[in-house]
Amino acid sequence: MILLLALLSVLWGERSLCLEEYGGFTFDGDIRQFAVTSNRLYIATEERLYQLSHDLTLINSLTQRGILKTGNQQDDVQFYRVSDTAEWNDTFSINVLLPFTKNDSLISCGVTDDDCGHCEVLDLKNISKLLYREHIQVGPLKSSNRSVSFLVDVKKKTENDTYILTAIQKKGTFEKRCPSDSETINLHNTDNKQGGGLFSLTDGASGTPKIKNKGDVEFVDGFQIKSTIYLFSNVLSAQTNRQQTRGLLGHPGEQPVLWSGVFSVDGGDTDTELMVFDISPDYSRAGDRDPDFYTSVPSEVTVTVLKPKAVLFRHSYMTSVLAVRQRGWMVFFIGTGDGQLIKQDLPNTSTTPQINSRPFIYSTDHHMLSVDRKYHAACPTVLYRTSDDRKVIPKLHLDPVDRKHVYVPFRNQMKRVPVSKCSTYTNVQECWSAQDAYCGWCGSKSSCTFEDDCTDSDWLSIPDESQHKMISHKVEKDTNGQILLKLHTHLTVGQEVSSNFTCQFAARSSSICAPNNPPPQFPQCTCILSDRTLPADGLHVTVKFRLGSTQLSEQLRLTNCSDISGPPSSVLCQQCIKAGCRWNINRCSWADQTEINDSVCQNVQSGKNFSIPEISSITPSVVSFYGRNHAVLSGRNLDDVTAVRIQADTDCAPKESPVWDNTGFSLMFHIPTSDIKGVVRVCLLLPDGRCHGKAKITYSSLPSCTNITPSSSWISGKRKITLMGSHLNFVEGVVHSHAMQDVRLPRNISSQYLTYDSPAARSFSSSTLFVKLANETLACSTKLSYVPDPEFTSFTVIRTGEDVRITIQKKADNLEMMIEELSVWGVQDDTKYQCIMEAKETWTNTDFFTCGFKSPSNHEFKELLIKYGDRTVSLGLESQLHKALQILRFMLIPCVIAVLVIIYFWQKRLTVEMNKL
Repeated sequence: MILLLALLSVLWGERSLCLEEYGGFTFDGDIRQFAVTSNRLYIATEERLYQLSHDLTLINSLTQRGILKTGNQQDDVQFYRVSDTAEWNDTFSINVLLPFTKNDSLISCGVTDDDCGHCEVLDLKNISKLLYREHIQVGPLKSSNRSVSFLVDVKKKTENDTYILTAIQKKGTFEKRCPSDSETINLHNTDNKQGGGLFSLTDGASGTPKIKNKGDVEFVDGFQIKSTIYLFSNVLSAQTNRQQTRGLLGHPGEQPVLWSGVFSVDGGDTDTELMVFDISPDYSRAGDRDPDFYTSVPSEVTVTVLKPKAVLFRHSYMTSVLAVRQRGWMVFFIGTGDGQLIKQDLPNTSTTPQINSRPFIYSTDHHMLSVDRKYHAACPTVLYRTSDDRKVIPKLHLDPVDRKHVYVPFRNQMKRVPVSKCSTYTNVQECWSAQDAYCGWCGSKSSCTFEDDCTDSDWLSIPDESQHKMISHKVEKDTNGQILLKLHTHLTVGQEVSSNFTCQFAARSSSICAPNNPPPQFPQCTCILSDRTLPADGLHVTVKFRLGSTQLSEQLRLTNCSDISGPPSSVLCQQCIKAGCRWNINRCSWADQTEINDSVCQNVQSGKNFSIPEISSITPSVVSFYGRNHAVLSGRNLDDVTAVRIQADTDCAPKESPVWDNTGFSLMFHIPTSDIKGVVRVCLLLPDGRCHGKAKITYSSLPSCTNITPSSSWISGKRKITLMGSHLNFVEGVVHSHAMQDVRLPRNISSQYLTYDSPAARSFSSSTLFVKLANETLACSTKLSYVPDPEFTSFTVIRTGEDVRITIQKKADNLEMMIEELSVWGVQDDTKYQCIMEAKETWTNTDFFTCGFKSPSNHEFKELLIKYGDRTVSLGLESQLHKALQILRFMLIPCVIAVLVIIYFWQKRLTVEMNKL
């Protein structure tokens, strides 16, 4: 996807230029639009309009049902909302929802069932109060997330006027049933005092402010910064005949402005990237000249390609992004199409006063991403994750009241998710290691908190640049042979705390620093060792720090850097770096003024030759975020592999899983759990620390159980049960609440169903189902009822020519047994002959199962063997007396009926005669 500069919107008085665990609310219908003010939320669904407080408490709701009334003139049509119980013949579907806080009003525009535009102005504090209505088109007539609308301020002579900017998706042509002057990009009045009146396109002074386009276009973002209007669109360029992303930019003299968006790499929504752009406009270009947008006449010009400053994050199914500045970091909240909210922190650049973010593609976890000034991202954090794949609507908002929650919209639900989980970190190291720009250690409370929750300045947080360790050290040797131990604390603290920074070095309870040791100066302290040599087995040093009321300590083992020797390898290099030494030209030496970085160890070649392993396949390669036990990896040259390394696309520490049953061509390992759904990279670790081979594992949602059939089992167990749901192919076993140690392995399995054999039970009751995934057990919402085993009462043999049929009688029960669940054999002279099941009938509380033999049989069967589940029962042939009684019972039925009929008519006749008397 390419970002290109396009057409600058027309601004009067300005120069023209082309340019799911947390609280939530479930709605009655799918969300169409939602907007946020300083303390309210407004959500439009298919049939209702909601007004909620910032904590998602319902304040008011209105039905969108009503009736259309025609006035004296043919085009005088108005929509009138009715009560929930009244008759209605029309629905007002909202496509534009704009809180006009300066005017204390809520503007809602959309379409009624006659395919004509309609707008309402409601009281912002009480949406049940209607201020104005008009049958007019403002914005798109069809519901589309490819159109944008927002309020813009335009500077006039003495004051600013506010207008509604609508950028409408254009795709193909369709016939308008109602007249409209709307073009692709429009400005509408918000006040009757403006020229032309409320919602009019004409301001009376500058004509009709509209921008047209050629071909198809869809808009993905729009906003205003000061007097600059920014619009972003995907267009099918006539010049290149391919989809491009365009921006409409303006206003010179501003500092650089960053814009972030989600881009599709493969043209779909599977492979997506979060990119950041510098969208500062180029004012060297002439205004109103663009190959796709124009105000009067199209022009033929070459557009400028805008390349991204950085690719911040790669992840599957990203759908939306919200960027927030938090101290020295940029924090990105990322919604995904498989139910996640991810947070990513990124240290800020010093020249970016503004950052805006929106999605370019529209596809549910939610993630947070933090990024530093060099665009180095911290490890992403999952703030919210659904167990299924509920899709996140591509629009995220920060709660403006406390700025500590993010509004996350799903199809028919709104979640209010905390921006951080500071309280879950129990000590200083955990709080710092989270690399969360919102969290810091509050010394006065001895807990990890938000900054404004710490009552004094005694608050320690992460620095403005991403670091892997809170305290780093290096060991130098000067020209006089003195050894210097230098420690650096990677923290951000207040002025009062930094002025009270102290360090204390000790080895075996005694000081090790020379008298001329320099005093500590935050964030660094230095110890000049009094001894110019180090013990052969190393010197164990304890360093204690004090920052305000917080005390830290670090345990070190100092080693002569020159003694770390041996054949060059990645392992030796990492040992050197960990000791605070410097790796240079394949050997370890004393550190110097340059920065120590373990990335130098990645390209160290080992002196020993190991065969380079290759990966052919991993089974399974798609798992739930609980991972999978006993995965099988196949390939070549696997003999020297010590572990399987699994790493996401960020720089976070990889996970390593040991291997076993290594044959050189295949091996087994456990796929570990993951906090984030998505694709991770796999390589094979060798003894020298190098990792080779390329493969991918995809983490997906957890299984869900929706139904079970049959819903009951005979108490002896081993009935074939079919479990239905989603992602069931991740299930490794099924257990029941009455027999948690009895893991039933799936017999047949797919994504939507699996079959297994029920365990036996000791009592007639309901049992809850659980599915096992790796080392976790997940409860299902379905239950299995246990009932008595089936009771077979008798059988009869029927001969028709050479065909022999057997009918088996069973008492009716709640098992709903099918013929596929029975196996029957006829027994004669200790020899079994299989009887093929054919049919089942039920009559008068008795089930009749019929089976037949494959070939003509002259056998006289006196006994049957009937098998169901894991149990086999024997059934003998009916005696002649029993047959006679059965026949008599059937013969008596019509006789009894006849007697009852005779008695009825006799009693009726007797009643008539008594009435005559």
